[in-house]
Amino acid sequence: MRRFFWPLAILALVVLVVAGVVWGAVPLSARAIAAAVMGHGDPNTVAIVRALRLPRVALAVLVGAALGMSGGALQGSLRNALAEPYLLGVSGGAAVGAVVVVSLGLASPFVLPLGAFAGAALAIVAAIGAARAAGGRADPRVLLMAGVVIGAFANAAIMVLLADAPADTVRGALWWMMGSVAGADWTQVRWLALYTAVGGAALLAMGRDIDLLALGEESAAGLGVDAERAGRTVYLVSSLLAAATVAAAGLVGFVGLVVPHMVRAAGLRRHRPLLVGSAVLGAALVVSADLVARVAHPPADLPLGAVTALVGVPFFLIQLRRFA
Repeated sequence: MRRFFWPLAILALVVLVVAGVVWGAVPLSARAIAAAVMGHGDPNTVAIVRALRLPRVALAVLVGAALGMSGGALQGSLRNALAEPYLLGVSGGAAVGAVVVVSLGLASPFVLPLGAFAGAALAIVAAIGAARAAGGRADPRVLLMAGVVIGAFANAAIMVLLADAPADTVRGALWWMMGSVAGADWTQVRWLALYTAVGGAALLAMGRDIDLLALGEESAAGLGVDAERAGRTVYLVSSLLAAATVAAAGLVGFVGLVVPHMVRAAGLRRHRPLLVGSAVLGAALVVSADLVARVAHPPADLPLGAVTALVGVPFFLIQLRRFA
């Protein structure tokens, strides 16, 4: 299975990316799309392809890759098969940080991810701290309950922050909280690409440390790794990746839960190849989910986060039974 994983995963991603550019509310021929990509042909077609569909697909690829790597790193470092940014409350904390930045009128492409990162970092510290206080950080159920509580608190905080906002702002914020790449532009793509490249490279550099953390803190320390420092670094970098996706596309859950399990099922156990595989499958999953969001109920767009939840919730329940 491992031998066929890479060609099949890459092929699936390429096919889905092409489908994401071809399919949409306005039907376009393959020839018209190819010409539009090069900047030729009907101006309306060029605008649809280059200003709408290409950045949308590119943003979906980056969101999926970042969430997949974040989930794979968190599952390994926490030794928790149910860990992922959304369920740990990290994405909710990032949303609070982003809403605070927006409320202060500082929502630039550079500042917004930093505000989301600050919220995500506080959320994961709070979730792990709550689990430790309960004496069950390594217990998936305890950490999960802590994450759910942090996520609920984050949602309440967002509602308070939006209490006096205009109706249009509230509607836009609620849509953003459900996740969407419909408003993608090349500025968002460039900034998310930067954060994903930096965060992903950092996680790959820490791949051996994550391998050792997955054996347990005592084993990692015995093999020469400062377990507490390495774990803290992995949490923060994973939070940065998740926060950047929240700033760019809102809350998209369960991607970081599903794809690392799929990669492990293919036989990839060491975290460097697992993280790369999670990036590829995460990108494919989000692109396919966005396709469903576009074509399931035209001309309306379904929330991207709702589509990923339709896949992720049943998967989560199946995994949860293993720890019951």
